[in-house]
Amino acid sequence: MLKEWVQKILTLEIGKNNENEGQWEIQPKPLSDSLQENLQSLEQIFAQCADITFREFKINANEPINATLIYFQEITDVKIISEYMLEPMMHEVSGIEDDGQPMDNQVVHYVRNRLSTAASVETIRDISEVTKGVLDSKVALLIDGTSTALLMDAHGGRSRTIAEPDSEPVVRGPKDGFVESLATNIMLLRRRIRTSHFKMETLEIGDLTRTQIVVCYIQGIADYKIVEEVKSRLHRIKIDGVLASGYIEEMIQDESLSNFPLIFSTERPDRVAGCLLEGRVAILVDNTPVSLVVPCTFMTLLQASEDYFTTAEFSTFIRILRFIGLNFSLMLPALTVAVFSFHQELIPLPLLATVAGARQELPFPIFVEILAMEITFELLREAGVRLPKTIGQAISTVGGIVIGQAAVNAGFVSPLSVIVVALTAISSFTIPNYPAGTSIRILRFFLLACSAILGIVGIMFALMFILFQLSSLRSFGVPYLSPFAPFSPRDLKDTIVRAPWWAMLTRPRLMNKGTERQARNQGPQKPDQEGGDSHR
Repeated sequence: MLKEWVQKILTLEIGKNNENEGQWEIQPKPLSDSLQENLQSLEQIFAQCADITFREFKINANEPINATLIYFQEITDVKIISEYMLEPMMHEVSGIEDDGQPMDNQVVHYVRNRLSTAASVETIRDISEVTKGVLDSKVALLIDGTSTALLMDAHGGRSRTIAEPDSEPVVRGPKDGFVESLATNIMLLRRRIRTSHFKMETLEIGDLTRTQIVVCYIQGIADYKIVEEVKSRLHRIKIDGVLASGYIEEMIQDESLSNFPLIFSTERPDRVAGCLLEGRVAILVDNTPVSLVVPCTFMTLLQASEDYFTTAEFSTFIRILRFIGLNFSLMLPALTVAVFSFHQELIPLPLLATVAGARQELPFPIFVEILAMEITFELLREAGVRLPKTIGQAISTVGGIVIGQAAVNAGFVSPLSVIVVALTAISSFTIPNYPAGTSIRILRFFLLACSAILGIVGIMFALMFILFQLSSLRSFGVPYLSPFAPFSPRDLKDTIVRAPWWAMLTRPRLMNKGTERQARNQGPQKPDQEGGDSHR
């Protein structure tokens, strides 16, 4: 009921007519035979666009032909335009052969097949197609005397170099990460999955930005229904602009209001490739290094890329530590408040005497102390993120130490509160996924409030509420708590415990019906006693 009320409040304007609908679309208009008339139309469309270039020249034929190249210099490769477009058409002496076609078609056919050396060339006959092509980093060639134009590929411009993501570092594993260039991100995935079954489908979203979106999946592994559902939800999006993958994430997730991330986001191409091999679907968005992967489960958020590059024993140990850190980050402040406020009988007498002695002169209850320290730490963390890197880390580290020590010396908080908040903060950094860590940070305050009201009973009610919410969530139809609910013993090999690679014979059952990923009997084998090969 509460969720429905919130949705109604957020969508109060949805019943009004959209007066701006369709105003950004370029009306179709056929190209004219006159070059000057076409240029006038395009100059009117691109008026006040200082970065547009109209390069007029003459095609070197028996009788020179007037032509114009139209492109945006900052998003195209000027070297390609100069060497593979202008130079062949201006310098090579050529004669247009009569092949029985109309003269205007002969010119376009000859330029396309004999003069232009661009990698991709297409013919168009409409002003709107010229405009869209130029905005897509292509070069439009208009020729006098013909109503057909050529669009040639010349993608370029500056882009960030490939580097390891700052938010997902690894000790052992690939050091490359996604960048803002969609073509580069596609290359990083294609270099890892070299099969024709790896499919990529492109669409555009955003009336003004016309952002390129690529849906990636492996045919024969990914569930066809999930792929179609992803494309259906993307096609339903009607918005003026998409600047990052976060716009897409909020519009295609199963629940409109959820504290837990229902779509997995990452900047690592190796992580995306691994998810694709499991049968998931990836969504790449142009101009952002963060890719989206669906379906998403809760256990996926607690797994790091490096878990699959080390031995199974070490990965399992790290995952168990990560799970312990998750519980500390979520419940340690709440348990501390509940025990010292309502259930002192659970504390050993020496520890209770020590804490009681330290708290005799303190003015605030332990709930207020921990709440104040938690808010202070969150402020320091946010300040450290927003400040420049050279001083951000110093502010967050030194500030926490100075404020904590000063608060203890001034008699505002006890050392116990500082220790609990510090241990909680350290534990929160063990969660590898940033959105999941943010969800735990929010729930920590919810549990803290419940523990201050009802003690351990309040914590139990809060945990039951969280478990109920997790059990009801779905990500593109896949239960969020799978493979625990519904229980699938075969898929437990890659949860809190990671089995060796030779033991993970099948893919997750709820993703792709559990198809096999490798042959059987590939585990370690000792050589025979005579020193020969045991496979002989």
